Amino acid sequence: MTGEERIRQIESYGNAYAQLVDALRQFPKEMWHFKPSPDRWSVHEIVVHIADSEANSYVRCRRFIAEPGKTVMAYDENVWAESLRYRDQSTDEALELFKWLRLRSCNLIKSLPESVWSNTVYHPENGTMTLDDWLGVYERHIPEHIQQMQAIHEAWIRGAP
Repeated sequence: MTGEERIRQIESYGNAYAQLVDALRQFPKEMWHFKPSPDRWSVHEIVVHIADSEANSYVRCRRFIAEPGKTVMAYDENVWAESLRYRDQSTDEALELFKWLRLRSCNLIKSLPESVWSNTVYHPENGTMTLDDWLGVYERHIPEHIQQMQAIHEAWIRGAP
């Protein structure tokens, strides 16, 4: 990845909270618990997932920097959603947590030397990953979930009286 590409990705990564909050404004709160099917997540659950995912991302980022070559934790997001009762958790708290975790990681990676970007960790599901790979995954994470929320909203509209 070129330095310019990375700068663009870091900027996009850093704008994720604002993107998410702007996207959430387009969805009526009364549809946030709507699930298109029993095995799919609601907007509410996605928001809580984003906070947990970001907590994992926060630790993974630091593992790349401080302990390259180590293994990072994988987790089953569907098991977390059910076992941690995402449906009952606060979206406001989840958004606040996401905001601060993302800000801290973004501020950290902005000033990393070029050599750190090739550091690797081992992910049990994805294999060996570089810090650049990590940035790509998490830079896309919020836009992908916004698309998922838009699809839920469209299903809610079709199913609404």
